[in-house]
Amino acid sequence: MDLYGIKTCDTCRKARRALEGAGFDVTFHDLRAEPLTAEHIAALHLEFGDKLLNKSSTTWRGLDENTRARPVADLLADHPTLMKRPVIEKGAKRSLGWTKEAQALWL
Repeated sequence: MDLYGIKTCDTCRKARRALEGAGFDVTFHDLRAEPLTAEHIAALHLEFGDKLLNKSSTTWRGLDENTRARPVADLLADHPTLMKRPVIEKGAKRSLGWTKEAQALWL
């Protein structure tokens, strides 16, 4: 199982602890150290749409209107921390965030 996030994100840490506690072998990918490929971003965007962007983040609020209007894939390539976290993948199964729905999917 792969978990994509940033190491300082409390939600990512909670998700990782819960998943490991449930017996999953979790490989953590820090988006700052290992940015997603364009192909991976495209696949996530196809599945989650604009929900993939965290529009309540400090990074988002710091962007001007022209930058915000860019395609999601370009924004995430330039600002990986704009991605809603965590993204969890195991095979073809994926979830976005650590909502009750995501927890029900994995735990």
